[in-house]
Amino acid sequence: MAAESDWDTDTTATDLPSLAEGTGTSKIRACLTVITGAAAGQMFKLQKGDAVIGRSPTAAIRVVDDGVSRNHARIRHDSNGLFVDDMDSRNGTFVNGARISGETTLREGDKIQVGRTTVMRFAYHDDLDESFHENLVSSALRDPLTKLFNKRYLLDRLDSELKFARRHNTPVTLLMLDLDHFKKINDTQGHLAGDAVLINMAAALVKAVRNEDVVARFGGEELAIILRAIPMEPAVSLAERLRKLVEQTITRHQHHEIRATCSIGVAGYPSTNAETVEQLMEAADRALYRAKHEGRNRVSRA
Repeated sequence: MAAESDWDTDTTATDLPSLAEGTGTSKIRACLTVITGAAAGQMFKLQKGDAVIGRSPTAAIRVVDDGVSRNHARIRHDSNGLFVDDMDSRNGTFVNGARISGETTLREGDKIQVGRTTVMRFAYHDDLDESFHENLVSSALRDPLTKLFNKRYLLDRLDSELKFARRHNTPVTLLMLDLDHFKKINDTQGHLAGDAVLINMAAALVKAVRNEDVVARFGGEELAIILRAIPMEPAVSLAERLRKLVEQTITRHQHHEIRATCSIGVAGYPSTNAETVEQLMEAADRALYRAKHEGRNRVSRA
């Protein structure tokens, strides 16, 4: 962990009294940006009042990472500035490398650590800053075609989720989904039609799962979904619903209606005793291969 002197803490919260006031056509807002951890790149805009940081579904600043308590820390935002306080978390809250024991004033550039790997940077942003940040994060973490998370993010997040599941003895499930005969769509309808199918299917899948689930493009026509805290049986049922959803989804492209089906492989911890991301993915891949080998348009479990 970096020493306190390593951090830039030049500007206090009260140095910017015009916070959230109109400045021309742009507003200045207090924000927390996750710079390390499973949610790296995510930005939270801080409103007036209290906001809880934690892994609870009700937390305003939800951070699902190893070592983060359900209600880990509290941000207080009023006319006097912004302050952070630990909420008796298991692993403590750190500001600029030092563990805090009471309410601490936040300064421009301060780094807040919760859990073992998540660090958030506190700063003020205007509309242009936020737009730049969103574009930067999108290019780093998102697939440019489907806007799903990319393979890099998928692997990092799956590693974090598996470690969390093993440490806390909770389930995590991975779905590997492959569109059947996708090459035929490209060959007969053209690659633009294939792209339209991928975009449409990606949007349908994102709407069908929870906000906390991760839908990613693994490569080509292969997608992956991480289901946090869902055991194998419910995950298989969800996979079957997603299979039917794909089968029923119509993509319209240049006056053509294109239908597709998919095969899904399901693997999860602890039903599969995976110690690494590679082992869990191999189990899901084997299940996917079996689904395709048995005739496609079906779900197979590890």
